[in-house]
Amino acid sequence: MTQDFVIGFARQAIELALMVSMPMLLVGLTVGVLVSILQAATQVQEMTLTFIPKIVSIFLALLLAFPWILDKLTSFSENVILNIPNYIR
Repeated sequence: MTQDFVIGFARQAIELALMVSMPMLLVGLTVGVLVSILQAATQVQEMTLTFIPKIVSIFLALLLAFPWILDKLTSFSENVILNIPNYIR
């Protein structure tokens, strides 16, 4: 294994982790901003009001994106496992 190979492999793994986590992060960010705008407009400053919509929306995003996430992780893992003999050389 060369240094370039290890760096490329780590880069692929980090890109996959970011790509897989992005749907939930974007949904959480969007819902958080919308709830903050609603709180500012109505002058309701209840801290617990922000958590429940974010948790529910992130959970729903995870449920909707789970087949895609599973496909990406499975294909990456399959690629790694099948190429173990090439990595050893």
